[in-house]
Amino acid sequence: MQIAAALVGVVLVAVVWRDAFETIILPRRVTGVRFSKVFYRLSWKPWAAIARRMPLGDRRESYLSVYGPLSLLILIVLWGIVLIAGFGLMLWAANFDPDLSAFGNLYVSGTSFTTLGIGDFVPRTDLARFVTVVEAGTGFGFLAVVISYLPILYQGFSRRETAISMLDEWAGSPPSAGDLFRRAVQAGATDELRPLINQWEQWTAELLESHLSYQVLCYFRSQHENQSWLAALTCMLDLASAWLAAKAEGRTWSARRLYAIGRHALGDLSQVLQAAPRFDAPERLSDAEVQAVYDDLVRADAGVVDFATFRERLTQLRKGYEPYSYALAQELLMELPPWLPLDGRKDNWETTAWEGSAPGESLR
Repeated sequence: MQIAAALVGVVLVAVVWRDAFETIILPRRVTGVRFSKVFYRLSWKPWAAIARRMPLGDRRESYLSVYGPLSLLILIVLWGIVLIAGFGLMLWAANFDPDLSAFGNLYVSGTSFTTLGIGDFVPRTDLARFVTVVEAGTGFGFLAVVISYLPILYQGFSRRETAISMLDEWAGSPPSAGDLFRRAVQAGATDELRPLINQWEQWTAELLESHLSYQVLCYFRSQHENQSWLAALTCMLDLASAWLAAKAEGRTWSARRLYAIGRHALGDLSQVLQAAPRFDAPERLSDAEVQAVYDDLVRADAGVVDFATFRERLTQLRKGYEPYSYALAQELLMELPPWLPLDGRKDNWETTAWEGSAPGESLR
C-alpha cells in the first residue's frame, strides 16, 4: 500500500513539474496532453457558455476579461495543491510519523512546501527527511518561478496592447482597413502605410511567439470592448490583402510579409486553441464594399489593376486567413472588424466616460 502511495505521489509531482516547466520556462509550443491544457479547455467552455447568453456590451466584456487573470491564479493554486498532495503521499509512504493521520501528513507537506518551518512535527526516518528537504526546495523554487512568470506575462500583454491602442487613430474603433486607407489618403500620408505595415509585421511576430508560449495571453482582453488583438490583426491583414490584390507584382513586398506572418499566427493559434477553421463562415465583405474599397484605391491614384482582377485576387487572399479569424472569434468571443467604418461611431479617443451618454463635440 505504501509503495503504491509513493508511486502515485511521485507521478503527481512529476506531472506538475513537467507541466509547470513547459508552461512557464520552456519558450516553445508543446504537443501532447498537459495538465494546463486540460484545465483551460475544461474551464473556458462553461465560462464562455455563460458569456454567450449575455447581450453584447460592457457587462459581457467585463465578465470575459476576468477569465484570463483568474484562470492563471487558479492554475497556480492547483499546481500547488497537487504538489502538496503528491509529497504528502510520499511522506506517508516514508513513515514520516506513524501516528499522523492522512490530514496530518498533508499538513506537514503543506508547511514544508510553503517553507513555513513550524517544527511541530519531526521526520523519524532518513527517507522522510530527504523527501522533506526536496519538498522545501521545490516549494521555494516554485514560488520564485511564479514570481518571475507574472511580470513576463504582463510585459507581453502590455507590448501587445500598446500597438492596439495606437491603431485607434489610424483605423478607428473598431478598426477597419477601409477607414485606415481613407484616413491616410485624406491626410496625404499614404507613404506612411509601408512603415506601418512593417511595424505590424514585427508586432505579429511577437504575438505569435508570446501567445504560443503563454496560451493564457489569448484570453486577456483589451481595455475597450471594441478592441482586441484578433480584430487588430485581422484589420491589418485586410489592409495587406487589399494592397496585394490591387498592386502589380514587385510593389507588394511589405504587404506580402505581413500577410505571411499574419496567416501563420492565425493558423498556429487556432490549432493551439483547437478552433477549427470556419470555411463556411458568413461573408464579411459584400459586393458593394468590394467596389467601395476598389474605388478608394483608384481615387488615391494608387496604380491599381482592373476591378475584375482585384476582386478575384482579394477573394483568394481572404480565403487564406478569414476562416481562422472566424474560428478564433467564435472560440474567444471576439468580434471581427468590419472592412469599412461603421456609421455614426466615434473613435475611442473622441469619447470619455466623463461624458456619459451626452453627445460630445467631435475633436477632429
